[in-house]
Amino acid sequence: MASFGNAFSSSIGKKLIMGITGLFLISFLVVHCFINSLIIVNDGGLTFNMGAHFMGTNWIIRAMEVVLFAGLLAHIVQGFRLVFQNRAARPERYAVTNGAANSKWYSRSMGLLGTLLLIFLIVHISKFWVMSRFTGIPTVDANGNHDLFAVMVETFKNPFLVLLYVLAMVSLAYHLLHGFSSAFQTLGWNHKKYTPLIKGFGFWFSIIIPLIFALMPIVMYLGYIN
Repeated sequence: MASFGNAFSSSIGKKLIMGITGLFLISFLVVHCFINSLIIVNDGGLTFNMGAHFMGTNWIIRAMEVVLFAGLLAHIVQGFRLVFQNRAARPERYAVTNGAANSKWYSRSMGLLGTLLLIFLIVHISKFWVMSRFTGIPTVDANGNHDLFAVMVETFKNPFLVLLYVLAMVSLAYHLLHGFSSAFQTLGWNHKKYTPLIKGFGFWFSIIIPLIFALMPIVMYLGYIN
């Protein structure tokens, strides 16, 4: 039992946890992006609210939320542990370094990018998830569903929140550019035939998903969707 615990407290074990939880969070991004993109129907939020109602009342989805938060917490904790561990391993910085020779800047800045995303998540959860799950949404739409769309419209009237969301999605894009392929590599899923495909898919996934998320508050702020 002790050896099992030591395995996951080691550097490799921490990276393994990061890889597993990262892939789980990536799958969540796809579902979340699909539900949020229902706003493009532009029917006053009726379709979006229907999707949000399903996500909020389906017991399987609600159970998965517990798993999601557990995975998210594990990902955050292990991410910070890896950052501090790597810094502790290099207590003295070289006078001249050329990190770009071995890795991309965003690969070396995962701690910073992750911190920015954490700030965004705190704001996002307090604005939407807490209201939809606990405090309650004050209005309903024509179908009788809680009008989460109206909350989005009101929230994204604030240009500072729109800017926060866009910057967070830029951070997410860079976070995914490093994390997507490295998650597969950490889990040992390397193959000369499939690894280039994974990297290619990961690149476009890292661009398209954050771009869709970033466009949502922008188009709502500009009044294209209301």
